[in-house]
Amino acid sequence: MNINHNPLFDTARVEKLYSEKDGVTVKYVCTSAPNEHATYAADIFYRETPHPEFGNRYFGIYRATGYGAALEPQIFITNADPIEGLEFGMIEGPEGWEYSQHRHDYRQVGECAVDGGRSYFKRAGDLSVPTKFMKVVDGVFVDG
Repeated sequence: MNINHNPLFDTARVEKLYSEKDGVTVKYVCTSAPNEHATYAADIFYRETPHPEFGNRYFGIYRATGYGAALEPQIFITNADPIEGLEFGMIEGPEGWEYSQHRHDYRQVGECAVDGGRSYFKRAGDLSVPTKFMKVVDGVFVDG
């Protein structure tokens, strides 16, 4: 099954950096709001063992503006463990399954569109396009 992601960063580079830094395998999972209310997307990564200091297995990396004196974009890291309790409503596109990354991410896929991120599932356009719901378990997508 092919799920299309639109990462914000070079995920292979982040995997390598944090795998070497933490001494455990870190892998990219998806680009999504890290919880059901977020209006931004983060690249979500997974590690099998909880972080020794913070206790989370998932973390998200995202870019935000409006912080600091210069208001320059900054990169932040956040606990993304809530990702396992969230649904991913998906539509089938010509290149695989597609999902909205966050509440305000209206994503056009051919003659159909998906919106709502982890907050809600909304599709528009050709309603005959197949849909499915998935969730993340232990760093991989499974049928939800």
